[in-house]
Amino acid sequence: MPYSEDEMLMLSGIQHYMFCPRQWALIHIEQQWDENRLTTEGKLLHQNVDDSSYRQKNGDIITLHSLPIASKELGLYGISDAIELLHTNDEADAIHHEKYPGLWTPFPIEYKHGKPKSDERDEVQLAAQVICLEEMYNIHINKGALFYGETRRRENIEITEHLRYTTRRCAEEMHNIFKSGITPTAVKQPHCKNCSLTDLCLPELNRCSSASYYLNSILYEKTS
Repeated sequence: MPYSEDEMLMLSGIQHYMFCPRQWALIHIEQQWDENRLTTEGKLLHQNVDDSSYRQKNGDIITLHSLPIASKELGLYGISDAIELLHTNDEADAIHHEKYPGLWTPFPIEYKHGKPKSDERDEVQLAAQVICLEEMYNIHINKGALFYGETRRRENIEITEHLRYTTRRCAEEMHNIFKSGITPTAVKQPHCKNCSLTDLCLPELNRCSSASYYLNSILYEKTS
């Protein structure tokens, strides 16, 4: 069953969820947020692309910025960083644009401030955007791209059935947790050191058998 407008969740949250379900819940259920160097760098990078009035035409390629997208199947909505419209003569899976005559194939691009990750969180966010565009325009999109600010390179990504399955599973899990209103328990992981919410999450607490253990091993150690 498609999700209603009142049930829609932020598409950008799917990357948070892939990184850590607890981080996602702290942000999207408990409405907690904090800045660190990584989140600040990400904002600075997106300042260059988040202008919905800006369109760029380069030969047979048009670049649209900050296009609103949504999928009732996933129950997600958001804003795309950039979508290239590639000129095509093939009517299959092509769209029309009111300002540019002809047929165009959408090619979504997501901008990331760092470098390629060891997991699929960036690819899943891109796949969610693809599913939104496919639903909105009744087309099929095979590929997209991730542009990384640290490497200054574009990584072309094939939107495989595996990525689509993972994206749909994550979206369903996000909705289930959101409906429950219960934030997942903290699990201490190596990537916690890169999380802007570490001081709010306190993943060390979940490893402690008692409050006295935490005070002795963490707080008192830091002040001694």
